Amino acid sequence: MSTGNIFVIGATHHRTPIEVRERLALDEDGTTALRDQLANLAGLREFTVVSTCNRIEFYGVAASDDVAEQVGGAFCRWQNFDPAEFARFQLDLRNEAALQHLVEVAAGLDSQMLGETEIFGQMKQAYASAQAAGHTGPVLNRAFQKAFQAAKQVRTQTAITMGQVSVANVAVELAGTIFGGLADARILLLGAGEIGEKTAKAFQSRGAASLTVASRRLVRAMELATTLGASALPYEQREARLAEFDIVVCATSAPDIILPRAAVQAAMARRPDRPLFLIDQALPRDIDPTVAELENVFLYNLDDLARIAQENLAAREAETLKGRAIAGEKARALWQQIAAQVTVPSAAPASERPRTSDAASIPESR
Repeated sequence: MSTGNIFVIGATHHRTPIEVRERLALDEDGTTALRDQLANLAGLREFTVVSTCNRIEFYGVAASDDVAEQVGGAFCRWQNFDPAEFARFQLDLRNEAALQHLVEVAAGLDSQMLGETEIFGQMKQAYASAQAAGHTGPVLNRAFQKAFQAAKQVRTQTAITMGQVSVANVAVELAGTIFGGLADARILLLGAGEIGEKTAKAFQSRGAASLTVASRRLVRAMELATTLGASALPYEQREARLAEFDIVVCATSAPDIILPRAAVQAAMARRPDRPLFLIDQALPRDIDPTVAELENVFLYNLDDLARIAQENLAAREAETLKGRAIAGEKARALWQQIAAQVTVPSAAPASERPRTSDAASIPESR
């Protein structure tokens, strides 16, 4: 009888709506604190936490079948989230199925935007953090390293990344439909991170010339504005000057709403005849969702944009199936290699293993 398993539990965009995902989202400090708690959980030999705008996932090696449930319980307590509600959305996979999911996520096959590449970097960062903290061991080290190799093979041998439809491109197309052209559109970017920057560049590539950047860190806003050939705006002025802009892209890491309904309503009173296009790429969301009820206001969040993009992906279904076949083959081979390690009891919990500060200190399996 098996004495252990490798598992993944969590919640993703497939079954979990955005209003629930934002309640489950972990910021960097929360992820670190929760990891410290999980390191002392009896029976959890190894683990890695992956938290992005579209998923919260816990990959682990457990001494018994109930450990994954204990991980989920610890997470719900930390987030003050009802375990029964979490169970409605929960992803729960074991052994070979968990390994196939790991490969598919790393390859972009499980992403909200099929074939996107950001998740690969996010997975590598999550794994490196777990390894540096001493939370991974021989099983997850091999699993993640092999999954990264397999993900690269999927991208090389399929066309899932060709002609990719991104959130940024969908937003630009919608803006063009609303305004009939972008040459005269005035765009405000709230947030100076990578996602916002990509969207701003997408707008510029379609002819948008007037771009303003605001960030909670004015220095960062000025740096990005210089890179984009844009202007910088003090973050505190975002509500007072909202009426000056036609398109607002929100992509901050703020824990609460940064554009409330009252601010949007006041802005529209000053520009009633010109539409306002709001793009909320943040999780938790930056914009009060009720602003969509206001006349001449067009609000789209991550799920809205992804839904539109999915309508254009039917032609790539064959490439998706091909990629998943590769992922399944790699997962089967990997499970055969590590099954014996997974089902053998481990003497040391994650908190008692020596830490490795350099991800390169453990050779990558070939």
